[in-house]
Amino acid sequence: MGTTAGQQLRALFYVLPPGESSFRTLEEVPDYVEKSIPFFIAFIVLEFVVSWVQQHKLPGRINDGISSLSLGILSRLPDLLFRSVDIVSYIYVWNNYKLFELPWDSEWTWYLTFLGVDFAYYWFHRISHEVNILWAAHQVHHSSEDYNLFTALRQSFLQRYTSWMFNLPMALFIPPSVFAVHLQFNLLYQFWIHTEVITNIGPLEWILNTPSHHRVHHGRNPYCIDKNYGGTLIIWDRIFGTFEAEDAKVVYGLTHPVNSFEPIWLQLRPLAHIWNTFWAAPGFCNKLSVIFKGPGWGPGKPRLGLPEEIPAVTGNEVPFNPSVPAYLNCYAVIHFAVIMELYIDLLATVAALSQETILLRIVVIILSLTSFGFLMENRPKAVILEIIRCSVFLGVYKLGYLRNELSLLDYAYEEV
Repeated sequence: MGTTAGQQLRALFYVLPPGESSFRTLEEVPDYVEKSIPFFIAFIVLEFVVSWVQQHKLPGRINDGISSLSLGILSRLPDLLFRSVDIVSYIYVWNNYKLFELPWDSEWTWYLTFLGVDFAYYWFHRISHEVNILWAAHQVHHSSEDYNLFTALRQSFLQRYTSWMFNLPMALFIPPSVFAVHLQFNLLYQFWIHTEVITNIGPLEWILNTPSHHRVHHGRNPYCIDKNYGGTLIIWDRIFGTFEAEDAKVVYGLTHPVNSFEPIWLQLRPLAHIWNTFWAAPGFCNKLSVIFKGPGWGPGKPRLGLPEEIPAVTGNEVPFNPSVPAYLNCYAVIHFAVIMELYIDLLATVAALSQETILLRIVVIILSLTSFGFLMENRPKAVILEIIRCSVFLGVYKLGYLRNELSLLDYAYEEV
C-alpha cells in the first residue's frame, strides 16, 4: 500500500494517526523505513546547513559519515534475503499461542501497541547495555565519535537477532499488522533525535525522548553511562531510575574507542574480544559471567563493573581522524554514491530479481563498503583492496547483473 509524502513525513515523527496507519493484514503495511530514505537525505542536508549557520561548522566528517551509512546499509541487507526475524517470530507466536485478538482498527489497540512496543524497546535497550553478548551486537551504534543524523543510521546487523524476543508477549493479543506499524514508527522516531542542532523542546522533554536526552545516552562521560534508554518516551527512564539530564558537555563514543571506519570490523570486533576474554577467564562460572554480565565486569567486580573504572573525560578528546588526501575523500564520496544508488535500487526491485543477482549485488556492496573503510583509514593495503573491488564491480557489471541500475555513471561504465 502506498503512502503520500506527507504521511511518510509524519510517520518519521510518529504523528501519523491511527486512522491513517491501521491495516487489516500484514501485507498491507507499507515499508515506512525504506520510503523514508529520501527524507533521511533531506534532513541530513538540512542539519549541515543549520549547523553551518548556527555554529559555522559542519556537524560531521566524511570518514565517519561514510562509516555510519555503510553500517546502516549492512544492517538492512539481511532483509533482502529473509523476512525480518522480529516479524517471523511474532507471527509464529500469534498463530500458535495467541490468547485473544484485539481489533486491528481500534484506536485503543493502536495506542496500547504504541506503549507496548516502546516499553519492550526500553527493556531490550537497557539489557543490551547490561549483558555483554547483547552489548557486542548493540555497541556499533555507539562507536561514532560524532553525533549527528548519520549516527542515527549507524545500526547493527546482529541486533535484530537479539531484540525479537522482547516483543513476543504482545503477540499473545496484538495483531501482527498493528505491531509491524509501530515497530517501524519506533525506529523512525529515533532518527531525528540524533542531532546537536536542536537544544531543548520545552515541556515535551518530560515525556518524550529528545535530542538532549539522547545525547546523554551516546556520551562516554561517566555521568552518561547506562542512562536514557527510551525509544520514543523518556517516562520509562524516569520510572525505572535510569534518567539523566544533559549537564556537562557530552563527549561521544565508546569508553574505549574502536578507532576504525571499517564496517565489518566494527561489527565483529567485540565478539572477538568476548571470545578471547571467555577463554582467558578462570573457571566455568567466570566464563559464563563474561557472556552474561556487563561489559565492564571482571572477576571480583559487581555485575555491571566498577563506576570508578570508567575512563575520565577531559573535554579535549580528539576523535579518530586519519589524515587522508582531499582527492581520496572525493573519490570515496563519489564511489559511495554509486553504491548507495545500487543499494536503493536493490531495495526497490528485489522482488523482481533472481536469487543469484541479489547475492552478487550484496557481495559487491559488502566488498565496496569494506574497501571504503580501508581507504578512510589510509591503510597500507587499501589500494590493493580497492583495485580488487573495482575489478569485481566491473566484472559483475559487464556480466549484466548491474545493468540499467546505475543511472549516475551508466555511460561512464559503458565506455570502460
